[in-house]
Amino acid sequence: MKLLRYGPKGAEKPGLLDDNGSIRDLSGVVADVSGSTLSDGLIATLNDLDVNTLPVVEGNPRLGPCVGGVGKFICIGLNYADHAAESGMELPQEPVIFFKATSAICGPDDDVEMPRNSVKTDWEVELGVVIGKEAKYISEEDALDHVAGYCVINDVSERDFQLHRSGQWVKGKSADTFGPTGPWLVTRDEVADPQDLSMWLEVNGHRYQNGSTRTMHFGVATVIAHLSQFMSLQPGDIISTGTPPGVGMGQKPEIYLKPGDKIELGIDGLGQQSQTVVAG
Repeated sequence: MKLLRYGPKGAEKPGLLDDNGSIRDLSGVVADVSGSTLSDGLIATLNDLDVNTLPVVEGNPRLGPCVGGVGKFICIGLNYADHAAESGMELPQEPVIFFKATSAICGPDDDVEMPRNSVKTDWEVELGVVIGKEAKYISEEDALDHVAGYCVINDVSERDFQLHRSGQWVKGKSADTFGPTGPWLVTRDEVADPQDLSMWLEVNGHRYQNGSTRTMHFGVATVIAHLSQFMSLQPGDIISTGTPPGVGMGQKPEIYLKPGDKIELGIDGLGQQSQTVVAG
């Protein structure tokens, strides 16, 4: 099942994508696609719905982030060996954890705003994992049972802020619109193996990233179990699991985004995003 949220920013309604590619309105069934609605029981109820009885959403509405009311936006750094190499950094002994501000979250096709004084705004296609059941001190064997679904994330990053402005990476990760999320939350029953998903990203039609979750250093189950040793993971929390090589910082010479650039990215089975870069 492909869950989504559509409508104006801040007033999104819950929906799902039917087999014909049409959006069906879920607002008569659930209040939102958010932590409170992502339990296994409710998803089972949604699976039992006759989709054809749900209202069709006409036109081409804006898609919002596929999960609302996110409590934590957790990211994993240097999680692909070849990306760590292009960044000039060693592979970590355990997952590198940092956070993006939840105010960075935006729709999958919303404009990406370059923050003021930015000189190195970069792109990163990533597999997003959305928690559906509280996870605390869990094992790797049980970890995927706590997942509601998966989505596409562009972990937009300002490298100068991230690496040269002192303190933690969060400075370069948290500007408004630096977290395009969606288009859909694909429930875990539709993702046979999160470690076998192709992923790609293009800027102005040139493909820079062309990777697969097969090459993750720490897999999804390992990441969830590891995080749960340090904090409880709550329904609706998002984990962005790292990026394959091909980011702007890794190009020779380095290439960064500028106003007017068009970013397109996607993950096999999880949909595509498209953003235009604008001055913030």
